[in-house]
Amino acid sequence: AEAEAYVAKVNKDATVIARKRARAEWVKATYITDDTEALAAAATEEVLKFNSDVVEGTKQFNHLNLTGDTGRAMSLLKLGSSFPAPKDVEKRTELAKIAARLDSTYSKGQYCPRGAGSCKTRNQLALDLARSRDYDDLLEAWQGWRTVSPVMRADYIRLMALINEGAQELGFRDAGELWRAGYDMSPTEFESEAQRLWDQVKPLYEELHCYVRDRLSDQYGTDRVPPTEPIPAHLLGNMWAQSWTNIYDLVEPYPGVADLDITGALRQQRYDAVKMTQVAEGFFTSLGLPELPDSFWAYSMLTEPGDRDVDCHASAWPMDGKTDVRIKMCIRLNEEDFATIHHELGHIYYFLAQQNVPPVFQGGAHDGFHEAIGDTITLAMTPEYLQTLGLINNFERDERATINAQMKMALDKIAFLPFGKLVDQWRWQVFSGETSSEELNQDWWELRTNFQGIRPAIERTEKNFDAGAKYHVPANVPYTRYFLSNILQFQFYKAMCGLAEHQGPLNECSFHGSKTAGNALNEMLALGRSQPWPDALERLTGTRQMDATPIIDYFAPLMGWLQKQNQDSQCGW
Repeated sequence: AEAEAYVAKVNKDATVIARKRARAEWVKATYITDDTEALAAAATEEVLKFNSDVVEGTKQFNHLNLTGDTGRAMSLLKLGSSFPAPKDVEKRTELAKIAARLDSTYSKGQYCPRGAGSCKTRNQLALDLARSRDYDDLLEAWQGWRTVSPVMRADYIRLMALINEGAQELGFRDAGELWRAGYDMSPTEFESEAQRLWDQVKPLYEELHCYVRDRLSDQYGTDRVPPTEPIPAHLLGNMWAQSWTNIYDLVEPYPGVADLDITGALRQQRYDAVKMTQVAEGFFTSLGLPELPDSFWAYSMLTEPGDRDVDCHASAWPMDGKTDVRIKMCIRLNEEDFATIHHELGHIYYFLAQQNVPPVFQGGAHDGFHEAIGDTITLAMTPEYLQTLGLINNFERDERATINAQMKMALDKIAFLPFGKLVDQWRWQVFSGETSSEELNQDWWELRTNFQGIRPAIERTEKNFDAGAKYHVPANVPYTRYFLSNILQFQFYKAMCGLAEHQGPLNECSFHGSKTAGNALNEMLALGRSQPWPDALERLTGTRQMDATPIIDYFAPLMGWLQKQNQDSQCGW
């Protein structure tokens, strides 16, 4: 009875403190100043203290064999968060200030070339990488953003040490073990599970890498892109080489065939940020899910203000655990952001489905679930569906159109997988001490080369802090969730296509308008994390194990095509 009362009190108090922090963080993200940074740091410190006190309070019930909701709630509380703070008050204050400082340093980061008279933001540099085909211009943009991160290195090392101390006080060897413990299996079992999933899809990635490298060798010369070596990281169209969609024009299998210019259509038809978001909402409501609340439209930041510094990194916000849900994003009229809005609304609908779930159970069945929902919808945005929106015209599906469409998607989904896995692999090594503070950059690039087959654009040293050039590292956001999401979204998609009674190749399915698929999805979302994730997975898919084979099924046409193209190439690196 005392344990039940304790959980009830934590749920009540968590609602109040989470709302307070959400408001402080929201204002800091949408009005970046020293004052809002200080307010957010104070709110973070309060949350860190609350979390530490909650975990400490659970220890009084360690002797009880708790089961049911109370037992699960107590287990989740003991796991704490990905940001465990030390008990020491001064260290907790220090941690909150460092976290706020790192976040603001990243968000306000700019590259200011000597003699240029102006600076470039991350978004501007990202556009240079996406659009330019000049080797040296790409190198400058890539290197320019990485001038922002070295100043964060000392703060980051201290951040990791403080988080590690907090995790050790909770009984874990290090924070990496704490992170891996949140998957309803042992940390060691989870590490093996992540590797198993990667092994399932690795052959497809290797074929894609081989083909893309050959095309880049054609573009930039074999002296700059040797046909058997890792690809220079600045040539893949993305600041972190995690998505290669921006170089589609260089690798397009059948030039001009079924060229789906979604970006051009959005601009020609005078879409704006609100209309793009409304169309995304329409897909969810077609499945029987509710319309977004009025407060979403009143409070979300959908465009970049011109009068202040803001954090444009797209994110979804549950402000009160009920219906105050928001998106923070600087929406641009392009295909990428059109897909990103669907991704962020996936989070929003997950939040809304859990309005009646106690705070301790609010969240994804595991963190990969949360990331997968919106992307499951984007998989169903087939050319046929886009044609019903009027964003493309006269689309006729044939083998060449299918290969082109699959190539474009693979440059995003498949290219991302090794990056999605290695970011936390690196952090686990830092947390455990396997990677020392003197080897941060060396081991970062060793993993990137081993997993992705890429190399730095120019020589790097320990004066650099290239991991810090990726938002999720200084922000201390676990990243394995994105790897798992890219696995789960295809598993969810295949299940929903089955519920929608789709006939034909998997890659041609759109379950838009299927209330049956929507009901099954919402049943899974409504569980939050009140049950182990295999139970939630089973609600939608009928299976209890994560499985990457739906990816192989989906990309079967492209895989066969790539193997033929690569017959005379020396693949690997």
